[in-house]
Amino acid sequence: MRAIWKGAVAFGLVNVPVKVYSATQDHDIALHQVHDKDGGRIRYQRRCEICGDVVDYDHIDKAYDDDDRTVVLTDDDLASLPEERSREIDVVQFVPSAALDPIMFDRSYFLEPDSKSAKAYVLLRRTLEETDRTAIVQFALRQKTRLGALRVRGDVLMLQSLLWDDEVREASFPALNESVRISAKEREMSAALVDSFSGDFEPEQFTDEYQVQLRTLIDAKLATGDALDTEATFGESDESSTGQVLDLMEALKRSVERNRKSKPATAASRSESTPARKTTAHKPPADEPSARKPAAKKSAKRQGA
Repeated sequence: MRAIWKGAVAFGLVNVPVKVYSATQDHDIALHQVHDKDGGRIRYQRRCEICGDVVDYDHIDKAYDDDDRTVVLTDDDLASLPEERSREIDVVQFVPSAALDPIMFDRSYFLEPDSKSAKAYVLLRRTLEETDRTAIVQFALRQKTRLGALRVRGDVLMLQSLLWDDEVREASFPALNESVRISAKEREMSAALVDSFSGDFEPEQFTDEYQVQLRTLIDAKLATGDALDTEATFGESDESSTGQVLDLMEALKRSVERNRKSKPATAASRSESTPARKTTAHKPPADEPSARKPAAKKSAKRQGA
């Protein structure tokens, strides 16, 4: 990994020099656009609307329009802002870790000690662990002032940028404003369905099935030059193929029964028969269909850092 930023965590009189690393990476297969007639690459040019010239990145600045006028902001202008020059991650508050709503989490970064002595770093990490607190911080990164959460992950301090309060939308749906009656039996069956799916979350057991299938398709085209009919590989469920509309209770019952039949062992029996938790999970080859449920579709990639 390569550090993307250097600074220091500052709270009170304590200063902890750190290096910042991106904690996540994108594994999606990169695709680009081509002309469907001849496969020629489609490229976009940065063309000036006034002179018509194609402009290099070295001659591109940012600007703000107020309909009548344009204010051009150069890199030097932006770098002159006090917040942009700051190299401190300022702790403004320590809060209970459970107080943070996950919807606010944005990008994740690892912090590495950037000094000969890691004592201050370890002290801060242990303090957060023992008090079950998360530090709310403010910092500047890539021409943006950011709010962040400083917390512990294993032996490492992790910085997670947070969305500002006005960036999180409120949701209000008319259907939820009406009175919805749920019977005791429906709640019981719903709880049974949840129990039948219960288990410890092990991320390594899940695979991005779409990317596996996309790689298989690409490899097949490279080998044969023929297009694949992928629609035939996706069957419909029993309920959708019959055209029947199931009520909630019936759907819950069928789900519980089907899951119990397909489940090889209960959590208790697995713990008795398995002396130690497996450290790795077997993943099927790219050319074989997976027997696991596909993981939830990833959310759209955010722009920026």
